[in-house]
Amino acid sequence: MANKLKVTLVKSAIGKPEDQKLTVKTLGLRKLNYTVVHNDTPQIRGMVNKVKHLVDVEEIEA
Repeated sequence: MANKLKVTLVKSAIGKPEDQKLTVKTLGLRKLNYTVVHNDTPQIRGMVNKVKHLVDVEEIEA
């Protein structure tokens, strides 16, 4: 089965560039300590990498 990524917003996007705010929103993260699970794809990895200073990422087995 495919691996999944558990992404948690641990730092606010307030005061960050607009593209980073949009990336956080696109990942589905709405507020601090909110967690979402995504399939491990290159697109999701790229978005997570862009805001890696704001999120905590954990790989989980599906």
